[in-house]
Amino acid sequence: MYRISKEFHFSASHQLDHLPDGHQCARLHGHNYVIVVILESETLDHNSFVRDYGELDIVKIFIEAEWDHTHLNDYFDNHFDDGPRHTTAENIAYALYEWLFHSIPELAAVQVKETPKTCSEYRPTLVFESEAP
Repeated sequence: MYRISKEFHFSASHQLDHLPDGHQCARLHGHNYVIVVILESETLDHNSFVRDYGELDIVKIFIEAEWDHTHLNDYFDNHFDDGPRHTTAENIAYALYEWLFHSIPELAAVQVKETPKTCSEYRPTLVFESEAP
């Protein structure tokens, strides 16, 4: 299995106002986020790439247009068919994975780092044909 990854950086504020009073994340605050997009493939393309890193510029364009220097709650309150979502690192990773999956079939996971010491990852569970109902 071949695996590649690329990092993207942005700054944004958010508030997890569903948490109890006194919880540090319930207050309005911000992070210098690091997004890591991870691709995997059993084979390489005709250029010997999993995918050309330049093709991942769509991630940079999306982040700069939608999330960089914004209040993430505004985006997450208005962009999902099933209603607002909390702006946790877990939901940010999931949202970006879902947005990218149809454009990048090699997408294996998305990581979101809020701090140098914390990381959340969304990686879907694979269902093998022998396990399918």
